[in-house]
Amino acid sequence: MAPSETPEEEISHNALVESEKILHVRIDSNRNSKSGNAPPTESREKKKKDSQEQSKPKDSSKDGKLSGAELKKKAKEEKAAKRALEKKNQQQPSAEGSGFSRTDATNSTIAKGVVPSGLETSAAPKHQHKRTGSISANQQRSLPLRSGETAATAAASEPKKENKKVALFGHLYGNPRRTTIAGASKDVHPSVLALGLQMSNYVICGSNARCVATMLVFKRVIESYVTPPQNSLPRHLAVHLSSQIDYIVSCRPLSVSMGNAIRWLKVEISEVDPDTPESKAKADLCDAIDNFIRERITVADQVIATSAAEKICDGDTILTYAKSSIVQQILAEALRQGKKFKVIVIDSRPLFEGKNLARALADLGLDVQYSLTQAISHAIKGVTKVFLGAHAMMSNGRLYSRVGTAIVAMTAKDADIPVIVCCESVKFTDRVALDSIVTNEVAPPDELLLQGNNSTSLFKWRDTPNLQLLHLMYDLTPADYITMIITEYGSLPPSSVPVVHRLSTNT
Repeated sequence: MAPSETPEEEISHNALVESEKILHVRIDSNRNSKSGNAPPTESREKKKKDSQEQSKPKDSSKDGKLSGAELKKKAKEEKAAKRALEKKNQQQPSAEGSGFSRTDATNSTIAKGVVPSGLETSAAPKHQHKRTGSISANQQRSLPLRSGETAATAAASEPKKENKKVALFGHLYGNPRRTTIAGASKDVHPSVLALGLQMSNYVICGSNARCVATMLVFKRVIESYVTPPQNSLPRHLAVHLSSQIDYIVSCRPLSVSMGNAIRWLKVEISEVDPDTPESKAKADLCDAIDNFIRERITVADQVIATSAAEKICDGDTILTYAKSSIVQQILAEALRQGKKFKVIVIDSRPLFEGKNLARALADLGLDVQYSLTQAISHAIKGVTKVFLGAHAMMSNGRLYSRVGTAIVAMTAKDADIPVIVCCESVKFTDRVALDSIVTNEVAPPDELLLQGNNSTSLFKWRDTPNLQLLHLMYDLTPADYITMIITEYGSLPPSSVPVVHRLSTNT
C-alpha cells in the first residue's frame, strides 16, 4: 500500500487539478468566441469564480455535510450562474444588432434567484437604445404602469367639471340652502327648525310674514328657555338666540325687516336687569315682542292702508306687481269704502306670487286682470296709478323689492303714471345701494325649471357646457322712478328715507 498523503501534498494536488480545469475552460471559451456562441462576459465571470475557488482550499468536514460558509458560497455560485444565463439570453444577436436592457423589476426578481417563466425566450424589444436601454415613444404605451401612476393618469384624463356659478355674482353664492333638518345643532328649538324649512320652501314668503313668524318663534324660544347655573339671563339668552338665528340664515338669508327686529330684540335682552327673576324677565320680553309686532307691523299696516286708500278714486285702474300684503290691504280698504276701480296684477316666474293676490281680490268682488311681465307694455295702457310693495327702502331712496319691480316702475315712469310705494318703517335701512349686484339673494337655479316637465332643454343644464342659470330674488329701483312713499309716518319723497329711519330707530 502507498503511504497516506500529507495535507501539503493534498493541497498541491487539488491546485493542479483546478489549474487543468481553468486551462480547459479558456480553450473552450476561445473556441466559442470564435464561433460567436458565448459572450466574453460569461468567460470573465467563470474566471472570477474559478480564481475564488482556487484561492480558498476546500474544507471537508468529518461527517460529510457542508459547513455554513460552504452553503453560503454555493448559493452565491447559483445566483452568479443564473445571472450569467440571463445575460447570455439577453445578448443573443438580433437582426439589427441591438443591445440589451431589462427593467428594474426583472433584475430584482433574478437577484432573488427566481427566473420568470418565458424569460429565456423573450427577445429584447426593438427601438431600444444600446446604452441606456430606454424605449422609444412608440413602445411606451405597452409598458405596465404602477398603481399610483395609473390613478394619476386617470384623474388627469377626467374632464374638469365646469363651474356653473355666474362669475359676476360669485360673491353672492354661499352655502347651499338648507332643505332638511339634518345636521342641525341640538340647541335649535323645534319651532325654529319648522320655521326654517317653511321659509326655505316659500311656505312663509314675504318680508312682513317672515318677520312676524320669526318674532313669534323667538317668543316660544324665550318661554321655554332656562338659564343654566352660573350664568345670567341677559348674557346667555343672547348666545342661545344666536344659534337659532344661524339656523334660519342657513335656510334663507334674513330680510331687512327681520334684521331690524332681531337687533331690537337683542337690545331689549341686554337691558334686562340681572337681578330680575327669570320668570318675570321672560314675561316682559314676551310682552315686548307682542308690542313690537302690534306697533311696527299691524298698526303701521292699518295706518298705511287708510292713507293710501284715499289716493284711489272711482274709475281708477290700479296696477301692482307680484304679491304685497300691504297693497292687498290697501285695495281691500278702498273697496270697503265703496270705491269702484279695476286691478291689474303683473306676475313673473318662478314663484307666481301674483296668482294668490289675484285670487284673493277676485274673491272680494274686484275686477281683476292677471298678466305676466312680458305683457307689461300692453297692460300699462289705461293704468292710472301703480302701487308697489317693498322688501326694503335704502338710505339713498332706492327701492329694494322682488325682481321685476324695476321694470314695472320704469315702464310706468315712461308712461307718466305715478308710482306709489307702500312700506313700513321697519323695512328702512341705513345702507346705501347703487345696484342689485353688490347686495342680493341668489336662489337655487333649479327653481327656474318647469316643475314636472323633464323634456325641456334646460332640464339637463348642469351637463350642458357653457350654460349657466341665474336666479336673483330682488332688484333695485332708482329713486327717480318713485313718485311717493307712504309710511305710518305719512307720505314722503324718497329723499326723506334717512329721516324716517332715524326717527323709527330712536323710538
